[in-house]
Amino acid sequence: MGVRNYLVEGVSGTGKTSVCKELQRRGHHAVNGDRELAYQGDPETGEPVDGFGHEHHIWRIEDVRALVARDDEPLTFFCGGSRNFSKFIDLFDGVFVLDVDLETLRRRLDARPTEEWGGRPAERALIERLHRTREDIPSSGVLIDATAPLSSVVDDILRHVTVSPRT
Repeated sequence: MGVRNYLVEGVSGTGKTSVCKELQRRGHHAVNGDRELAYQGDPETGEPVDGFGHEHHIWRIEDVRALVARDDEPLTFFCGGSRNFSKFIDLFDGVFVLDVDLETLRRRLDARPTEEWGGRPAERALIERLHRTREDIPSSGVLIDATAPLSSVVDDILRHVTVSPRT
């Protein structure tokens, strides 16, 4: 979608969806990968699997490649988490990793309804473990302090890119 493409990652509760919406509100092209690209599949093979599990939350690689190949936008931000990001991370011009402290993460998860991912005790425990170990997010990228107000978080991301939004 973009001449330049960026991935916005982080554990659940760091603000990826909010950042996506704010980028869109400001006129930037942003894809909510968790809603537009995700499905339940094997992270290695891509084969669909039944049921729901965090470890099977992956993005359709062919769709990511197709969107990145387009050049009708100056910038595209792909926001969300994927267990198969290692299969397509090399397609991006940059990666931003949203980061919060444990207290902020817990407060945000407390506000989630039970039916939303992270709203159940077992999911919360997994998210807290992933926050601690950082095993489920890209190890490289620009670390963004996502405890700041949303507008500041997005400003920080945009400081690293220089193309203006669509008009």
